[in-house]
Amino acid sequence: MSELLWEIEKEGRIGVKLPKSDVPKYESKKLLPDNMVRKSEAKFPQLAEQQVVRHFVELSAKNYHLDKSIYPLGSCTMKYNPKINERLANLAGFTKIHPLTPDEYVQGALEIMSELGNGFCKIGGMDAITLQPAAGAHGEITGLMIMRRYHEAQGNPRKNVVIPDSSHGTNPASIVLSGWQPIEIKSGPDGKIDLKTLEKYLDKDLAALMVTNPNTLGIFESDIEKVADMLHSVGAQLYMDGANMNALLGIARPGDFGVDALHYNLHKTFSTPHGGGGPGSGPVAVKNHLEPFIPKPKIVFANGKYSLDWDIQQSLGKVQAFWGAFAVIVKAYAYILSLGADGIRKTSEDAVLNSNYLRAILEKYYDLPYKSTSMHEFVLSGEFLKKYGVKTLDIAKRLLDLGFHAPTIYFPLIVHEALMIEPTETEPLETLDAFADAMIRIRKEAEENPDILKSAPHDTAVRRLDDVAANRNPILTWWDVKS
Repeated sequence: MSELLWEIEKEGRIGVKLPKSDVPKYESKKLLPDNMVRKSEAKFPQLAEQQVVRHFVELSAKNYHLDKSIYPLGSCTMKYNPKINERLANLAGFTKIHPLTPDEYVQGALEIMSELGNGFCKIGGMDAITLQPAAGAHGEITGLMIMRRYHEAQGNPRKNVVIPDSSHGTNPASIVLSGWQPIEIKSGPDGKIDLKTLEKYLDKDLAALMVTNPNTLGIFESDIEKVADMLHSVGAQLYMDGANMNALLGIARPGDFGVDALHYNLHKTFSTPHGGGGPGSGPVAVKNHLEPFIPKPKIVFANGKYSLDWDIQQSLGKVQAFWGAFAVIVKAYAYILSLGADGIRKTSEDAVLNSNYLRAILEKYYDLPYKSTSMHEFVLSGEFLKKYGVKTLDIAKRLLDLGFHAPTIYFPLIVHEALMIEPTETEPLETLDAFADAMIRIRKEAEENPDILKSAPHDTAVRRLDDVAANRNPILTWWDVKS
């Protein structure tokens, strides 16, 4: 295991030596209030530059990342993204724009945002869009608040929002924060929305239904048009969580099957590396009747110029500072332009193909509780392995020994001991075969040598952690370790 920087420091070592300052010295107390002045010197490790560089290079080699191999996290869509898009977003013309620059001096940036928004509307079959939301959950609450403004304008804010039991985990929180009550309904035996159950909640108190399509089982809600018609018959709205849009791009448009509002996850679908807490972006696209309520400002083009329109009387208001996650917007724009319409469709076709290829292999070795046709991901169950004393967590840990990150485990909750696998469109056949071989090997080890799974991982820098102890007694700093 690597030593910490504090453990390899030596007094007097420095990484950078600056010239003697020619700036007059001032006492900090004269410039800052007492509560902002340090009472002691900052304790930084004293190291030579080469020590710091070697330390972090060593850590990067031990860490698992997409530059190493597949990251098959179902629902999260951890795919390889072109490095060129990172370089484009890092151009000085983008990174050095001040967000308060007058519109006439940032025409290029506004054009990119306008063009990207138009592209998202075409891809989703929607009419208007806001690029402000910072991520998926932020997109959810923004879309729901737009719907709430709409219902309030109709004279009845309503009380309830229905969600299937296969919905994303953030959906209930977004509903509550929007002022509504979430109502969960059970999926049918095919893993789809049960229309008879939904029918019970069709009244004037129903504000909307939130659905992920394909859902978190990786199954397309084939009755979605019927669902939309049922909702609209009582004035309720259909909100679609677009986390799984990488299964539909260029193939099906949510607006065409009745969706009223939809958010995209640019960090899942449109070329921003996902994970580590960010960055993200969750633009929300809506149909015409919801457009008056979207966040302001809105980008408009008139007389040959782009500008920001702040005069939107019924607008929800701003939901994020300035323009949203602009660097993420640039990457998404570059991604769409480089692929074109045919390329965008092919990404979804390849995602679905890769998923079904893996499923066809692995369903012979693991349980597949919902046997409806899979889209970009599928969910296996390891519950049958409990007879050998093996849990899904053991499978995940053993995969680390075999050179792979684990899939999403224990989600969705409607599948016991769930293994949610999404290979994405960017993995080649050789990687899919290698991952399948590893999963098959683990299946055999569960029968023949279960202890090797229950004690895994064996070959990683850090062995299996005591999750309960870590939650109860977290060690958050080096000073906690020393004490």
